[in-house]
Amino acid sequence: MGIDNQIYDRLGGGWWDEANPLNALNGSFTPGRLAYFRGVLRRTGRDPAGLRTVDIGCGGGFLAEAFAQLGCRVVGLDPSEVSVRTAREHAESSGLGVGYAVAAGERLPLADASVDLAYCCDVLEHVSDLERVVGETARVLKPGGLYLFDTINRTLTSKLLAVKLLQDWRLTRVVDTELHSWALFIKPAELEEILHRHGLRLDEITGLGPRANKASLLWNFTRARRGRITFGRLSRLMDVGQVKGTAVSYIGCATKTV
Repeated sequence: MGIDNQIYDRLGGGWWDEANPLNALNGSFTPGRLAYFRGVLRRTGRDPAGLRTVDIGCGGGFLAEAFAQLGCRVVGLDPSEVSVRTAREHAESSGLGVGYAVAAGERLPLADASVDLAYCCDVLEHVSDLERVVGETARVLKPGGLYLFDTINRTLTSKLLAVKLLQDWRLTRVVDTELHSWALFIKPAELEEILHRHGLRLDEITGLGPRANKASLLWNFTRARRGRITFGRLSRLMDVGQVKGTAVSYIGCATKTV
């Protein structure tokens, strides 16, 4: 089954609009991811100020702006021209010096060993050539550089929640298109093998997901579907962050060893 990555061009002008379905990836997702990533930087003794950073699959620039606010020198890359334009305009209006370019993860327009930090969120399960995306990430990282990521696990639980609930079921799906293919979800052991082949040592993974109770999640997805709450509000009510289980999605870090 294919996935509709063209949605990021169709809806990409409204990433920062809370009524836009893509805004559901901000709300509590951005602070939840950033909280984990800041913890990794702290534990590894890295001062974010001045770190040359690449956001692979930056979308509308949610995390790019967050990392820029930490002091990182960020360049955001995405294959969607509409999304990149939206991200650039928002950063400029916010007074943030984030650089943006239209580019895919399979071919990064960056020199070898030129970045200190790379991250890739809500992207790996969308790419057609995961091996090449990881290889390109490893290529541009400096030795000792840090790779931060999150993605969706390939389990029966993720099939039920990420595909059936959020995509197939009419009352709870976010948009009327195919956002994900279960076949492209990635088991942690599979990702670790790919990272290893490209000189990246997996340091840690942990669960990432909503911390709100299941009944409220279902109810709030239904309300968002009916237009009774915005997608931004939906995301905040999900309270996304670290969770114990990795059966649906996981977040982690790796280090370039060579």
